[in-house]
Amino acid sequence: MATLNMHAASLMKKHGAHGATDITGFGVRGHAGNLCAVQKEPVDFVFKRYPIIRGMHIINNEAFDFGLMKGTSAETSGGLLIMLPEAAAQDFKDDLWQQFGQRSWIVGDVVPSDSMGK
Repeated sequence: MATLNMHAASLMKKHGAHGATDITGFGVRGHAGNLCAVQKEPVDFVFKRYPIIRGMHIINNEAFDFGLMKGTSAETSGGLLIMLPEAAAQDFKDDLWQQFGQRSWIVGDVVPSDSMGK
């Protein structure tokens, strides 16, 4: 995992990351929920897309539903979910690609919520 995420982690401070987690047993949706739950202000994470390896949706939909399409699939050694200022996200993606040849995706937004504590 340290090798997989080393380059992205090395750029987090430069781009002002607010928080991050590796995606493992809780799936991307569970880990996003955990990050939101510990913020000073109540927030939610709204997903806009899930980056999925080509063809995996067929296995998920036709052989075994392991939560891939809902963002709940457990990962053995997933990537990082990094919370960045909106203005920095594209620069982070560009740096990761240009410096290390690694792709990344903007998967959603952190939005204010009034649901915490209910």
